[in-house]
Amino acid sequence: GHLMPAYKYTLKSGKTLWYANFYYTDWTGEKKHICKRGFKTQREAKDYERSFLDQQNTSSDILFSSLVANYLEDMEHRLKPTTMENKRFIIETKLLPYFGKQKICDIDTIKVRKWQNELISYRDDDGKPFSQTYLKTVNNQLSAIMNYAVSHYRLPVNPCRAAGSMGKSKADEMNIWTQKEYERFSNAISKSSMKLAFDILFYTGMRSGELLALTPADILSSKRIDINKNYAKIKGEELFLEPKTPKAKRCISIPDFLYDDIQEYISKLYGIGNGDRIFYFQKTALEKEMKRVSERIGLKPIRVHDLRHSHASMLIELGFTPLEIAERLGHESIKTTLDTYSHLYPDKDQKLADRLNQFRKN
Repeated sequence: GHLMPAYKYTLKSGKTLWYANFYYTDWTGEKKHICKRGFKTQREAKDYERSFLDQQNTSSDILFSSLVANYLEDMEHRLKPTTMENKRFIIETKLLPYFGKQKICDIDTIKVRKWQNELISYRDDDGKPFSQTYLKTVNNQLSAIMNYAVSHYRLPVNPCRAAGSMGKSKADEMNIWTQKEYERFSNAISKSSMKLAFDILFYTGMRSGELLALTPADILSSKRIDINKNYAKIKGEELFLEPKTPKAKRCISIPDFLYDDIQEYISKLYGIGNGDRIFYFQKTALEKEMKRVSERIGLKPIRVHDLRHSHASMLIELGFTPLEIAERLGHESIKTTLDTYSHLYPDKDQKLADRLNQFRKN
């Protein structure tokens, strides 16, 4: 379509600005009129119109930046806000600078490989590269957008397919604390709210967003915790979210000592209601405390999320099956559990052979 001219207008102060004024047909077939003021130059007004009209484009000569705007708007309704935040950050910092001004039909395998090579060879001020798992995440994001273009923008093939991947889907080794290491850490924490929060994370394996959403009503007298929501703070706004997936809604039993500690702690919270949050801090506070205490007592540093892995590892040591672990952690499928924790089942091959040997003797 041809661009309409941009027009100038003058403010009382004598300042000259530009406005864009144009028509387009929306997705329901209605003709719409757009008039937007306040551009400093004629070019800005025309650029606004051009990118607005490009977003109405449903063919593969749409610009990557316009496609991404549509993709994000669509995903907004389908993904957790925290997931959207991570997506936006990766897209803005790792994808748009390279592909923003290109038409998606022009992004070929060679361009994808060059982009991968730039990220692979990137080093920060300390000379550190991106981690293998991060590279993989970023690569998956580009591939997801290109798949979206194949489905909805008549792009014949996803160039990421032939380009091959970069990075690794899981870290070579998982950072975990044994129960001994964890107890050393726990005993070194002075603040009771923090100590209890970490104890719950280690002895239940729940996600930090699930922990921060807990209320007194979720602590059942049957000595179980009802996990039914997720807490997140995004751009300063506090949100209670539906759990990550249907199976994330779950009830898990806890050891007596943990139940007693939680009840004792709640009883000391003055005026707390049944639906009030038990822990009022943010995830960042947990991260800082964990780093500070583990450095102080000379324990290898791990992330808050690694306490979840530590819990799973402890369950494996105790002989629980992957199915039991999947249910406790709230995994949607047992495949997730196996993909994440299979390497924590050591010498399983030898055990298997021993069992088969026995079998033959009988």
